[in-house]
Amino acid sequence: MTQDVNIHPLESPWGRFGLYSFFIDAPEPAIVDTGISSSPAEGMVPALEALGRSIKDVRWILLTHGHIDHLGGARALWELTDRKAQVVIHEADAPLLRSRDRHLDQYVAVRQQYLNNPDGVREQTEAAGTVISGELEPTMLVRGGETLSLGGGVTVSVHSVPGHTAGSVAYVVDGQNDVFVGDAVQVHGAANGFPGYEDPAAYRASLAYLRDDVAPRHLYLGHLYRRSDGVPYGVELDAARAREALQESLDIEARIAGAAARYLKEGLRDTDSAYSPFEPVAAELGYTGNPTLEPSPFFTTLDGYRRAFSGK
Repeated sequence: MTQDVNIHPLESPWGRFGLYSFFIDAPEPAIVDTGISSSPAEGMVPALEALGRSIKDVRWILLTHGHIDHLGGARALWELTDRKAQVVIHEADAPLLRSRDRHLDQYVAVRQQYLNNPDGVREQTEAAGTVISGELEPTMLVRGGETLSLGGGVTVSVHSVPGHTAGSVAYVVDGQNDVFVGDAVQVHGAANGFPGYEDPAAYRASLAYLRDDVAPRHLYLGHLYRRSDGVPYGVELDAARAREALQESLDIEARIAGAAARYLKEGLRDTDSAYSPFEPVAAELGYTGNPTLEPSPFFTTLDGYRRAFSGK
């Protein structure tokens, strides 16, 4: 029987957020998620050196999804491995790795219509140019169901968990059931205080699948997601806390879905509120955070319900 491999969190600061990557210390070492462009050199290199490892040893770059704070450092990390690491991403999110412009497209398609920021396109373009280290063609496209060999009998299985994005995946270290989910488990959100997901039905199904079928022994989160009382979970959760976080994520999604069903089916109404056109939903849920702070999960999530109810 293969001995458990060690998992090491690698933290990189970024504004209001802590960005978390994870080092799987296997014979063919892997890093799950890459932070932004500065993360590999400024965060990962010294952290791995403290562990007695070199970033040049990394042979797998496993991306949980396509958002800039998870793949922004992918090109830089790949270069630091002398281009030897295999870069893995779900096929649905691969365009976000291949092209900076696709991140701008996402902003224009969803958030711009609610944020009413005349400088938004310029700001998003500048952000993509700064925090994404470079466009990159992935080595391996996955859909879920694949098994990756990290040498020495260590394998990682890929599980499709869409909702936060269409191409969100969980990576599971087989045999020890360590599960890396990126942002697929949101609880009550991170710094913005609201969970963010593009497809409510897919998000709900993925949470139930993770809770009931995967049942993590350890769950590794992409940010410091918060409980209902505002206290953040850590990014390393044992089995009991993992189940608690998954159940609480389902509970808050049900509350949001209920509020959305009551108000959105009657159509949207613009108001002077910062929460417009979803002000009644925010009021029912007691959400008082700033919905305009990027990445604006309030608007991303409510737009998902709007589309679901409109059939678009």
